[in-house]
Amino acid sequence: MSDRYTIRYLPDSQADLLSIYDWIAQDNPRRASAFVENLDKRVGALETMPHLGRIPRHPKLKELGYRVHILDSYLVFYIVGARTIEIHRVIHASRHLDDLF
Repeated sequence: MSDRYTIRYLPDSQADLLSIYDWIAQDNPRRASAFVENLDKRVGALETMPHLGRIPRHPKLKELGYRVHILDSYLVFYIVGARTIEIHRVIHASRHLDDLF
């Protein structure tokens, strides 16, 4: 049996990535593509290290079983399942979390 997990981006996280891409692409489409590809590659580390991210301090997120992987100025919120990592949100660290979950 493989020790690898499957990473699945849920619809909200897919929308987050598109929004990040669109924001960066206003100034530089090439940089936007490179940024999103790099972020996805770094999220890929969760395939073999699912607990790489930390448990969030936010009580509601902690209670719901989220982990957060910090990538530059972005927070990747995910839940570790039996063999799947579900990516729920990818948001800028400056955003207010209460309105997002």
